[in-house]
Amino acid sequence: MTKVLVATDKPFAKVAVDGIKRIIEEAGFELVLLEKYTEKKQLLDAVKDANAIIIRSDIIDAEVLDAAKELKIVVRAGAGYDNVDLAAATAHNVCVMNTPGQNSNAVAELVLGMLVYLNRNLFNGTSGAELMGKKLGILAYGNVGRNVARIAKGFGMDVYAYDQFVSAANIEKEGVKPVASRDALFETCDIVSLHIPKTPETVKSINAELLAKMPKGGCLINTARQEVIDEESICKFMAERTDFKYATDIKPANDAEMAKFEGRYFATPKKMGAQTAEANINAGLAAANQIVDFIKNGNEKFRVNK
Repeated sequence: MTKVLVATDKPFAKVAVDGIKRIIEEAGFELVLLEKYTEKKQLLDAVKDANAIIIRSDIIDAEVLDAAKELKIVVRAGAGYDNVDLAAATAHNVCVMNTPGQNSNAVAELVLGMLVYLNRNLFNGTSGAELMGKKLGILAYGNVGRNVARIAKGFGMDVYAYDQFVSAANIEKEGVKPVASRDALFETCDIVSLHIPKTPETVKSINAELLAKMPKGGCLINTARQEVIDEESICKFMAERTDFKYATDIKPANDAEMAKFEGRYFATPKKMGAQTAEANINAGLAAANQIVDFIKNGNEKFRVNK
């Protein structure tokens, strides 16, 4: 019998686990849960006879893949998948998938929530600014970026986007203004929201030199990845540009130093973009359905490794 392991040190909500169980068992598979584990050895033991694994932020590296002799597929319940060693998975002939779009609205709502909070000076009682009429730039126009645009237009914002993989025509037909380059986005917009993945090209790509192109009163929102930010550079920039604001749902390594920019800086205690009941459920159920479709029909639609 096909064995599906749900390995989550931060468990899914019970309703999500119940839904995953129903999908897996209706397919004739066996579901095994490893929740709130505290040692890697527990994961290594659990994967030994698993044919499929559903994870959240759990690390699947070469050691785990070496232990998982029967493994055929890993599904990361969420959009990002840099917690999985893709090269090692390919070497072990293991398919890796994510569940794109399942937490997009949750992340997008957080972006606008942080924008309101930041532009109202963290609700400290002083006079802030409104979002209506402000130019919002979206860097990477994928599932999350599209949802940010949808909500931002409801606020009356003027929305721009840049994505090297999405044509200007496709951006424009959704009522968003395309720009020709990343630099042009920063030069044009009062606010930029980051939705880029972590790649060799994007690591530390958001730095003081880029932010200096933004208009006075500029604002940066990061719900993407910590690694895309040049944290030291941005800290120095904010010390010089006292008009600039920054909010992130990924607490930076230099959080204590950044905290001195009172009223202009905010970081959530942990990554919060997908932390809603709805996103938790949606991603878990999608992961289960993708595993069933892969095992029974060979569907690799959401495969992220080669």
